Amino acid sequence: MTSRRVARVLIDSPLPQLDRLFDYAVPDDLAERAVPGVRVKVPLRSAGRTVEGYLVDLAERSEGERPLSDLEDVVSPVPVLVPTLYDLARRAADRAAGSASDILRLVIPKRMVRAEKAWAAAPAPTTPEVSSDALAWAQTIIAPFPTLADAVAAGERLAVDAPPRPGAGHPAWAELLAAIAVITLAAGRSAIIVVPDHRDQTHVLSVLGERLPADAVIRDDARRSGPERYASYLRLLAPAPIVVVGNRSTVYAPASEVGAVLIWNDGDPLLAEPLSPGVHARDAALLRQETEGSALVLAGHTRTTDVERLVAVGWVHEVPARRRESPTVVLSATREGESRGTRVPSAAFAAAREALANGPVLVQVARPGYAPVLVCADCRTPARCPHCAGPLRARRPGAVPDCTWCGRSAPAWSCSSCSSIRLRMASSGSERTADELGRAFPNTRVIVSDGEHQVTEIDGRPALVIATRGAEPFAPEGYRAVILLDGDRMLMTEQLRIAEACLRWWSDAAALAAPRAPVHLVGVAGPAARALATWSQAAHARAELAERAPLHMPPTVRVAAVEGSAAAVGASLRQLRDDVPTLADGAVLGPVPGEEGSVRALVRFEFSAGRAVAESLRAAVIAQALRGRRRGSVPGPRNTLRVRLDVPDLDL
Repeated sequence: MTSRRVARVLIDSPLPQLDRLFDYAVPDDLAERAVPGVRVKVPLRSAGRTVEGYLVDLAERSEGERPLSDLEDVVSPVPVLVPTLYDLARRAADRAAGSASDILRLVIPKRMVRAEKAWAAAPAPTTPEVSSDALAWAQTIIAPFPTLADAVAAGERLAVDAPPRPGAGHPAWAELLAAIAVITLAAGRSAIIVVPDHRDQTHVLSVLGERLPADAVIRDDARRSGPERYASYLRLLAPAPIVVVGNRSTVYAPASEVGAVLIWNDGDPLLAEPLSPGVHARDAALLRQETEGSALVLAGHTRTTDVERLVAVGWVHEVPARRRESPTVVLSATREGESRGTRVPSAAFAAAREALANGPVLVQVARPGYAPVLVCADCRTPARCPHCAGPLRARRPGAVPDCTWCGRSAPAWSCSSCSSIRLRMASSGSERTADELGRAFPNTRVIVSDGEHQVTEIDGRPALVIATRGAEPFAPEGYRAVILLDGDRMLMTEQLRIAEACLRWWSDAAALAAPRAPVHLVGVAGPAARALATWSQAAHARAELAERAPLHMPPTVRVAAVEGSAAAVGASLRQLRDDVPTLADGAVLGPVPGEEGSVRALVRFEFSAGRAVAESLRAAVIAQALRGRRRGSVPGPRNTLRVRLDVPDLDL
């Protein structure tokens, strides 16, 4: 009996029921071009149309078996889906109860014919040369970490606390990550550097640009044009090693012989993927390290509770510096005789005045704008929009208040509690702070850096820099003083990880200070403030874990959110109880009413039950999707059940 080649295809579709490999017969005219990894077009019987997909594998099939549909066409001869990328996407999707095609859609750019033809006509890339000077510089940078080089070479999982200071014209953390990448590339292996935003990416690229040739580094982000992204992706598929610097999806980059994956500041919410299936860059990197054996470096100025849990169980090893560095942190409070409402205490004010004689001073605030919160001047009730109940704000002194949600102005506002028409500014944003401090320090440059006024770097001349958290410009020589305002307001946010987030914001700002420059944390006490003052972020993470463990809160457990119609959520939870009998009695929270008639439930489960929970919830999503597409079903949403594992911002 003769056999025929069969292509196993992953269809590029968001439908959960299509998240598996489909078999198609390979016609003789496509036999040479139909190789694993290429894009193909295939017929989809259920939809009566042609869809695209990826040819994952080839197999042999006997002619006497059930007939198969033929491949329609091979879209491109380039194998863009390498086996390692498919394996990683499959594992990440299964862990998150999602679809592999959703992950591949984040990684593989759309095909650009001109870029593909230019790539095919160009000579094959060669292994980049790392100069002896660059290698010597890299060894000098990582010298304060005696065991780091050997641990990276051995492919270990590492937690590194970066030096909290400016380097030689760049942040010290960017130099550390670049040095690890240079050493990895010198060993003939690729390095992948994942950072939260374009500011961090610019710092790392700037350091690498001074040490490596241009063809040794690839910038990977969505801000480039389509042809640029596709050309860069084709370069990654070449066998020559490379250094890749990008954002969260870069963790999947199919570079050749990856020796190290470096993640900076894994606690930053920008590294949590908002699109389905919502796999965090840190979790994807852990899966990649486990399958490929490359080193994984989780670096930051602070230690997240997620990383500290991995350190505690021995899955990640801590790499300490030979000599611990820390900025000079002062816990500033109002002195006797000062008003409790004083926003900048005399100690911090005096430090700023003295520092301005020598260079710039950084002032971190919580919010942008002029007055982001308004209250009734008589009864202090928060001012709300009469249309959507959103908070009102003032963009400048005397301006008509407008809503931060819908943007509508409220010229005829009156208090819902006492009917007063008088408003009071209850908080100061970046612009109001700049206005107030500008009057307090006349003849001084005032620079505002926030979402509307983006400043990435400043010079060493005296200046007051008012920046929102995360928008602090870099000063190559360091700030002569750093004042952290609104810390008490930041800690009042109702979030599970708010203390962890505040410590990260403060630490990142403190790391911008020049050596021995004072860092004043104003009006804050408690564990987070003490951790900043003693620069013991890892100990704070351990304390947070100890407090969350008895309450079964993440990251001591994993959490899944199940949302949809009451019937769909109820059925999925009942099936989950049957599939995973080891779930505790209090594992399910809810369901509670949500938006537009939906309900939402949270499921807490141990890491050991992760696979079983993911499989059960994924099966429920597929079953619900199939039920919604049956003929004769009641009109309505086709997929009424949504599942997300490891919810980044847990709202209890």
